[in-house]
This record gives sequence, C-alpha cells and structure tokens, in this order.
Amino acid sequence: MDGLIYLDNSATSFPKPQVVYDFMKEFYQSHGVSPGRSGFDKALEAEEVVHSTRKLLTELFNGTDPNRLTFSYNATDSLNRIIQGMVSKGDHVITTNLEHNSVLRPLYHRKHEGDIDVTYIPFDSRGYIDPDDVKRAFRKNTRLVIVNHSSNIIGTVQPVAEIGRYCREAGVYFAVDASQSAGAVPIDVKAMNIDLLAFTGHKCLMGPTGIGGSYVGENVPIKCTIFGGTGVRSAHPFHLDEFPYRMEAGTLNTVGVAGLFAGVKWVLSEGMDNIHSHEMRLWDKLRRGVQAIDGVTTYCADDTENQNPVLSLNIDGWLAGDAGTMLDVDHNIATRTGLQCAPLVHVQLGTDKLHGTVRFSAGPFNTEAEIDTSIEAVREIASMKK
Repeated sequence: MDGLIYLDNSATSFPKPQVVYDFMKEFYQSHGVSPGRSGFDKALEAEEVVHSTRKLLTELFNGTDPNRLTFSYNATDSLNRIIQGMVSKGDHVITTNLEHNSVLRPLYHRKHEGDIDVTYIPFDSRGYIDPDDVKRAFRKNTRLVIVNHSSNIIGTVQPVAEIGRYCREAGVYFAVDASQSAGAVPIDVKAMNIDLLAFTGHKCLMGPTGIGGSYVGENVPIKCTIFGGTGVRSAHPFHLDEFPYRMEAGTLNTVGVAGLFAGVKWVLSEGMDNIHSHEMRLWDKLRRGVQAIDGVTTYCADDTENQNPVLSLNIDGWLAGDAGTMLDVDHNIATRTGLQCAPLVHVQLGTDKLHGTVRFSAGPFNTEAEIDTSIEAVREIASMKK
C-alpha cells in the first residue's frame, strides 16, 4: 500500500484477508451464474454458497431461521427496507442522536411528509444512551425503536439488551443498526430482544463493498417494499410474502455474498474476541498518546469498556478537514474527517462548528508502530498552531 497507514476501517475495512480475495476470484470464475434460478449444477452450487452464508450469519447472530437472514446492498439499504416496511401513517418512532443518516434521513422524509412523529434520545457525557430515557419516551402509538449499536464517530457500544427488554415489555418493535458492531462484538438477537437487525459486510465482517443484509425475527410484521423476480412461482402476480423473498428481489450480488462468506469464516477462525482485543489495544495506545498532547481534544473516549476502536479528535487551531489533509499529505495516514454522515452526534458534541472531527479507526491489520507514527503526526500538527 505504498507505506499508507490506513486508519479508516470504520468506513471500510482494508485490506481484506487474502482468503477473501482468493475465494471471490475462484467463486466468480467457476460459479458466476444466477443462484436459484436454474437447475443446472453450477446454479445449484452457487445457491448452496448463498444458503451457507445465510446459515453462517444466522448462527453468528443466534437467530433461528436462515431464510430470515436476507441480503441487500449494505446496511443503508436494509435500514430503508426495515423503516419503510415497519412504520405507517400515524406511528411514533424512537431513535437516538447517535444515528447515521441511513436512519435519520428515511425517518426525516417520513416525518416531513406528515406520516410519523420521531423522538430523538440524546447520549450522556460518556457517549451512551440511558435505556430509561427510551422507556420514558414510549407513547401509545410507538411502533418502532431503532438504535445504533455502536457509534461510527465515538465508538461507544450501546446497552441494546436493556433497551430491547423495555421494548419487548411494551410491545414495541426493536431494530438495531449493527453496521459497526456485526463481526466486532457479540450479537444475540434472542437474548437482546432484537426484532430487526441490519448489518453490512464491508466493515468488521471483512467482506467486500456492495453486500449487507438484515435478520427479521419471527412474527415481525414487516411489509414487502421491493417487488420483482424471485426465481420461483413466476406466474404469481404479487411479490412472494415468505422469507427470504419478502426482503429480496432480483438477482443477488452473488460474488459479494461469496466474499462475505469468506470474510465471516476468517473472523471466526481468528476469533472475534482476539481481533477486537488487538484493535482495542491499538485504540487505547492511540487514545493515551493523543490525550497527552496539548491542544488535542478527544470525544467520549474514557476507557475501553463497551467500546469499539473508533477515536474522534480535534486539534486546536485547525479545522478537522485541514488536520486530516495534513495527516494524509504529510504523513500518509488515512483517516475520515467531517461529520461522518451522523450530524446529530456532532450537534450534541458541538463539533459541528468545527466541521466535524478527525476520526481514526483501527482494524485487524494495523500495528503498534503505525499507532506510534500517528501519535507523532498529531503531535507535529498540534505544534503548528495557526
């Protein structure tokens, strides 16, 4: 990578394990056909990889039915299908200030059209949602609670099990955006009372871009919002109601599913806890290093408990974008600057006035030497105050 220090894994994990590249290449060369659309051997074998991936992810999330594990382009695609399929005119939705635009924008559009009302729960000074605040926000017409499991800006992992318990007791459906947590921390849809889970493949699950999905629990009345080919019962005029077809239409990104299969297998072989522990050691080293530099402000980075390896900071005298440019041009360090598609986080932190933050996000292939270099780069920029 020409000496690049890549610390933007929260956007997309990079590089991928070599087995992911190898498996995708071999699969597409030998099985690049439509799965489940024909009865010849290669089509059946391609469908077997798709179904094996459904089973693998269902087991990872402790679901019950692999057919309820469905594929989409990414978490944004799945979250749109979840929101549009679950809420109707007159409903009330509860969400949080931690959300990504993949949740905020679909809800905003429905609210702007006069269909629904939305309550936004703030996070506390450490970056966590209080489940009791969610409980207090319930109304008679509350239909859905949707929460970001792990923030893509401050990395805090939310108490979704407690929130899910309150939702189950109140008869409110609970959706979780696991974009940053699937493959990083354990997710148990049954123990956490999660009715709908959205995930993406290109982050901690180590798959390629363009593949994601959702898991929908039993007896969750989600409406079908996309219509088209399913490969079965083609004479039926309406899109099929059973899973996986209720959430899928048209030809899947089969090579993306294959890459996701290889990525999840790699994560499981390495050990999710082992990967996370490595990343958090790097995060903690980076956190302690930059917090010791005069003029550096970090956000909601108190300790390693209930945390993913995402660190946002600002440097006195520099806008986030300018600091990020210097990290890139002068030090060959790739970070993510700006509002990171989650504007309400920045509004609550006050960092919207600084054009956001500089976000560092470690991955499984980063090293301590790269973190040392990054700390020294931040130190140098901090010494160059305007």
